[in-house]
Amino acid sequence: MVKIAVFGGTFNPVHKGHIHLANRFAQILRVDRVLLIPASIPPHKRAPALAPGEDRLAMCRLACGTSGVLKASGLEIRRGGLSYTSDTLRELKALYPDSELYLITGEDMFLTLEQWHEADTIFSLATVCAAPRSRSGSGRLREYASALARKGARTRVDDIKYLPVSSTRVREAVRNGENISAYVPEPVARYISEKHLYLG
Repeated sequence: MVKIAVFGGTFNPVHKGHIHLANRFAQILRVDRVLLIPASIPPHKRAPALAPGEDRLAMCRLACGTSGVLKASGLEIRRGGLSYTSDTLRELKALYPDSELYLITGEDMFLTLEQWHEADTIFSLATVCAAPRSRSGSGRLREYASALARKGARTRVDDIKYLPVSSTRVREAVRNGENISAYVPEPVARYISEKHLYLG
């Protein structure tokens, strides 16, 4: 049975915090691959200064580098429209019927899972994983995970060191003409510069 972790988001742009989280969950879950899947149109939040999908996918590919485990997927970009996680998990299960699926989420998104589109479908198809982004986050995540488990969801919460970087901070740094190599992998920094992204 192949074990696949799904890590979705706007990745606007992908940064070192995303890659760190993906790599740590890859180790903890012992998955065969982690798919970074940039959303076409994120349904859960406003996405200011959203770079074109093909650019965000290209940056994810660059960030994955030569990793044998981390892979970028254009599944949601190709599908277009609102990128619902339930649709993505259904599509992956059809492509890999013998797979065991895991869904990697951040603290904020995990705590809203019951409000997601077709949440029951998500719970039936994948184990939902999360890591805290704050000192108090672990307790909240575990409490919510217990409540979800009572409703039949499979969840796990792991205390993974949080890297204090955000896509918002990267975009601000680009607009201010700052060096962003501390925030994003070097190939991503070069891509952003060459494509003149996030200057507006």
